[in-house]
Amino acid sequence: MRKVIGWIMIVLGTFLLVAVVLIRVYALDALKVTPLSVDQTTHLAGTADKLNPATGKVENLDVKVRDVTKTDDAKSDGQVVVWVDATCVVEDLPDTPDCVDAKDPQERLISATTDVFATDRKTALAIDQDQMDKYLPADAVPHEGLVNKWPFDAQKKSYPYWNGLLEKAVPADYIGTETVGGMDSYVYQVKIDPTKAEVVQGIKGLYSGETTIKVDPITGAILYQRNHEIRTALNGDPLIDLDVAFTDDQVKASVKQAEDGVSQLHLIGVVVPIGGGVLGVLLIAGGLFLVLRSPRRHEV
Repeated sequence: MRKVIGWIMIVLGTFLLVAVVLIRVYALDALKVTPLSVDQTTHLAGTADKLNPATGKVENLDVKVRDVTKTDDAKSDGQVVVWVDATCVVEDLPDTPDCVDAKDPQERLISATTDVFATDRKTALAIDQDQMDKYLPADAVPHEGLVNKWPFDAQKKSYPYWNGLLEKAVPADYIGTETVGGMDSYVYQVKIDPTKAEVVQGIKGLYSGETTIKVDPITGAILYQRNHEIRTALNGDPLIDLDVAFTDDQVKASVKQAEDGVSQLHLIGVVVPIGGGVLGVLLIAGGLFLVLRSPRRHEV
């Protein structure tokens, strides 16, 4: 009976060791993809120096930004996730909602834009143009580079990063590490020198800016972001100087979400393999002990 129990323990231990390897190799890799169901609202706040066309004077305004990012579950699949992003920038007056329409009697709306794009679930890069017909509407703007997150296991290197106003990717350079809400982050910086662009619908001017992005390197989640952009007429006359960053509450929410993702990856990638591996080795060792130590029959 002891020998039977021993062999059962050996089989179970071997099964556990094989399962641990499969979990470590396949299950962990399967988790390192962008989820198919995301509905996320991001809040930023700051200031804007904005030209008032009625007075011809530049006004300094407190502003807030609401960015709603959702996945299109029906059009996404195992390789590609489709996104709909709506951004609203409003003057931050008392009792101002997160967004107002263009007919707002107090004229608090600064801008409202919608963007539709698709990214690879593993690399987080925008899909190639030859894939757009399958996933995106005909009038969608072709994107390139990273758009709304970094890849899992981000590297200390430069990444191409999408700029919607220029409609092209620009370098996001790694510049160091920082702690955000107790989490280590990789810091990336985008710098754009004055460039001719359509700074307001139908108006050509000069656009420049600087963006700082702090990323959890394990999940690729953005923990903090600051955007500073300047738009002027071609002659240098100011149109808008916008400087906004994640609110304190947004940073806390982003850190919490990233921590949950890291915990899940740690559970599958470290805790389960170590626990399963130790238990598997103990079962095999105990089984071998019972098999090899089983009493032999003595001759009479």
